[in-house]
Amino acid sequence: MRITFLGTGTSHGVPMIACACLTCRSTDPKDKRLRPSIFVQMGDGTAILVDAGPDLRQQALTHDIRRVDAIVFTHGHADHILGLDETRRFTGVHGRPLPGYGDEGTLEDIRKTFGYVFDPATPKGGGLPQLELIRIDGSFRIGAHQIQPVPLMHGERPILGFRFGKFAYLTDCNRIPDASWPLLHNLDVVVLDALRVRPHPTHFSLSEAVEAAHRIAARQTFFTHMCHDLPHADTTVGLPVTMALAYDGLVLETTVC
Repeated sequence: MRITFLGTGTSHGVPMIACACLTCRSTDPKDKRLRPSIFVQMGDGTAILVDAGPDLRQQALTHDIRRVDAIVFTHGHADHILGLDETRRFTGVHGRPLPGYGDEGTLEDIRKTFGYVFDPATPKGGGLPQLELIRIDGSFRIGAHQIQPVPLMHGERPILGFRFGKFAYLTDCNRIPDASWPLLHNLDVVVLDALRVRPHPTHFSLSEAVEAAHRIAARQTFFTHMCHDLPHADTTVGLPVTMALAYDGLVLETTVC
């Protein structure tokens, strides 16, 4: 299984508009962070996009993504769904609707945000995303691959992380419910939200993410959804040896089972 980090930034991205901080002015390419998303490629070629943020076109071109078999959504905030219009190209190439998996709240957010797409009165054609929305209710399959949703809390909002074999992706969270910890046993790699050093009401701070990583005890932890408060090089120096900041373009290879 191959995982490509398409974006590791916050909803603002890094650099942030109208900011002249050292991270936003950095020449280190690892300090350039698009909105958060990963691209998962299975050994049989099945291609799964996790979230579809507003940078999807740029991300797909940068990483030569030509095929997407399904999208799984963590939640329905703008930085995770506003790239859905770009999926028209994938459905146009492959000639079939694109399945999109999410919990009921996320699917409702998509229907509201893209109301014209689902309005029977809207003329159908190539100008509309062709989406088949599928509600997640427990473990589910995409092709031959079993995916385990991991319930998380994003402030007061329940959202989903996802486990693919021995890899788990947990973005946009500030709490892992008690019932979800057993779903995170025996991981090779876990990816955790780590917004900044200071506490935040809806995201893990860096220290909170490190604490969660120690409890999960995966062989390797990467942090994502980072704002400009966390410069890549300086932050990485202070992390435990099994932990690191992810960065846009990072590629991981891990086992499915």
